[in-house]
Amino acid sequence: MSGFFSTVAVFQYSAEAEIIKGRLQSEGFECFLTDNHTIDTDPLVSNAIGGVKLNVRKEDETGALHVLNSIKKFAVDDEGLDLQCQYCNSKEVELLTKVKGFRSIFFFGLSFLFNALPIYIKRDYHCRTCNMKFDLK
Repeated sequence: MSGFFSTVAVFQYSAEAEIIKGRLQSEGFECFLTDNHTIDTDPLVSNAIGGVKLNVRKEDETGALHVLNSIKKFAVDDEGLDLQCQYCNSKEVELLTKVKGFRSIFFFGLSFLFNALPIYIKRDYHCRTCNMKFDLK
């Protein structure tokens, strides 16, 4: 059966995969996810099993990859405009999330005890061009 389908993308969480799956379906591609239920049950195993896989039919692989490449890969603001680096004005800015500081660690520990996703996560941005990290505040 694996000969009929091709994995075109891999995601850490199923929410990301569902959004991209919806985009491909709106473009007319038949697609499905694998390992999404396992990761929804225990998100900590995502790296161990290789993430959520987005699969399409072999004959649709080229078209699906074209749609995936048309999706913006860098951070945007609330209006959908590209974010610019505060140092070099590049638009190759990625969103980084991390658990750092007492508040983040406290909520991470609390959510770990109650088997939930972290409640508070610090968000920073990273410029691929000049390799600087910054906060929008």
